[in-house]
Amino acid sequence: MTEIRTVAVIGAGIMGRGIAYAAALGGYRTILEDLLPNALRKAETEIRAHLDQAVELGKVNATDANAAFSRLEYASSVDEAARQADLVIEAVPQEMESKMEIFIMLDKFCRPGTILASNASSLSITEIASVTYRAQKCVGMRFFNPVDEIKRIEVVRALETDDDTLAAVVEVAQRMGKEVAVIKEEPASSPAAAAR
Repeated sequence: MTEIRTVAVIGAGIMGRGIAYAAALGGYRTILEDLLPNALRKAETEIRAHLDQAVELGKVNATDANAAFSRLEYASSVDEAARQADLVIEAVPQEMESKMEIFIMLDKFCRPGTILASNASSLSITEIASVTYRAQKCVGMRFFNPVDEIKRIEVVRALETDDDTLAAVVEVAQRMGKEVAVIKEEPASSPAAAAR
């Protein structure tokens, strides 16, 4: 199974910050990317505040919180974040065009074995994966807001996602403290999908 050590999160909005928080607490070196320096500064401040609050509430001990914070790094380009990652989680706004553009870039910048995940809530992961040369290494990771409070995550198996990718991503989600529901994406042309 693909070993995940470094997780990159693309987009430092509410979801991206939450995912980076969960990844760092899960023990992963975490690189949070955003083109806007202000977004990264805000993310750093908010993640620190969230960790401090978790310590105050007794959810996390201070040593673990400090270790998680030290695992966080920040990048101002997709290229910089993606090159070192074993898993990249895209958390940009829910627009198919934006997500496809990110996946095209990730496919170019990432190492061949890197897994690409999308946080898309209602868009087809299969369609997003179709713009890459690694559709078998693409998967959906649907986090729910607020990420630090909601335990459930849906791991979406696209039509070409392979077993190794699915297993690696399920393990990452579990280390983040999530309860995993694996969902198999239906082909768009199937009667089941059409009936929805």
